Amino acid sequence: MRADEPQLFRRPRGKLRDTRITLAHGAGGKAMRDLIDDVFVGAFGNAWLAPLEDQARFSLAALATGGDRLAFTTDSYVVDPLIFPGGDIGSLAVNGTINDLAVSGARPLYLSCGVIIEEGFDVEMLRAIAQSMALAAAAAGVQIVTGDTKVVQRGAADKLFINTAGIGVIPRGVEIAATRAAAGDAIIVNGTLGDHGAAILAARKDLALAAPIQSDCQPLHELVQAMLAACPDIHCLRDATRGGLATVLNELAQSSGVCMRIEEQRLPVRETVKGVCEILGLDPVYMANEGKLAAIVPGAAAAQVIEAMHALPCGRDAAVIGEVVSAPEGMVVLETIFGGERVVDMLVGEQLPRIC
Repeated sequence: MRADEPQLFRRPRGKLRDTRITLAHGAGGKAMRDLIDDVFVGAFGNAWLAPLEDQARFSLAALATGGDRLAFTTDSYVVDPLIFPGGDIGSLAVNGTINDLAVSGARPLYLSCGVIIEEGFDVEMLRAIAQSMALAAAAAGVQIVTGDTKVVQRGAADKLFINTAGIGVIPRGVEIAATRAAAGDAIIVNGTLGDHGAAILAARKDLALAAPIQSDCQPLHELVQAMLAACPDIHCLRDATRGGLATVLNELAQSSGVCMRIEEQRLPVRETVKGVCEILGLDPVYMANEGKLAAIVPGAAAAQVIEAMHALPCGRDAAVIGEVVSAPEGMVVLETIFGGERVVDMLVGEQLPRIC
């Protein structure tokens, strides 16, 4: 039990007996209470959530023991298909929001869960997704403490949408910001690029692949804490989700007024993902990830950071892929395997729809 955990509130819980979601499950009455009690409180059950107040309440004094600032984020998840190799929309919603907190240097603590469910959705699949969220949260040491449920008419949504918001505490002295990249910094990624995007392609049965590709959906907060222990002065961190590594590096280059120079031969990409990209004319630097980050660290600290990352499973393929230089400002330049150079611009349009 956490020091700030309230006393568990006990009350009789409803039981859902329907096999499909109906509009009654979003109407605010007994059917809705039974759905929330059975599917969500049953999966997420903790002392903050159990009373089913309209908000979760925390001790400010307890939060302040972890740092001097709060990090707060929110994201919505609309992946298709809902279940894919290596994860599902539930684990994606938990890990994605945890990672948005982690790249600020925060220790994630609490999540909310808002769901929009299409009429007719299978109750057992909803249970499985809620359980997946609960397992992902427990593995990461966070609590899902409040939420909301809406049911919309058949055809008004595509099966299930999830929104998660998160709160974490940033330790004193951690100053990670998009504006801090400087010439001489090293550019680091924690592992292979494009796994999530390729896994979604495979799950949609668009490709018949001999070797399966798993999504990289995973939480990164423990990795970030290990990196900060090795180098407390990490300059920038971003998780490379939609738009991939290219988008992240462009955002950082523009915010800091520097140039990111990366080397194609240093980019860690699985052979199966390379094959998918070559067949479809895609570029791995634009492919979506759900467990990868880009770090900008002082060049002198790069070796220590890489060593710390290699000690954890989610960082075992970490690599330095380039360096920050002063010009041309606001650009990302890639040195190709043939020795030439090309500008890696922001993604225009979409490579894959409904990716996360």
